[in-house]
Amino acid sequence: MPARLQQHLQQLSEELSGDTPLDTEDRAALLELMQQIDLKLARELAGDPDASLVDGVNLAVESFESQHPTLTGTLRNILQSLANMGI
Repeated sequence: MPARLQQHLQQLSEELSGDTPLDTEDRAALLELMQQIDLKLARELAGDPDASLVDGVNLAVESFESQHPTLTGTLRNILQSLANMGI
């Protein structure tokens, strides 16, 4: 996994572990998204592309955009890293 993407995922993890005001359902959804990114990225790198990876991150951006701008910024950084990888 590229270092930049790893850094963004670590930042998201830290934000979720901190005092970010999220309800249990939203926090669980973001944690699941992080797991999906890890799994699907491994498949992408193995040559089995999955278009839903970027779609899932885009949905999370739309969902958290108005109430959680810091998380949204981190998710957008993840999207940019994936785009830079050609995903």
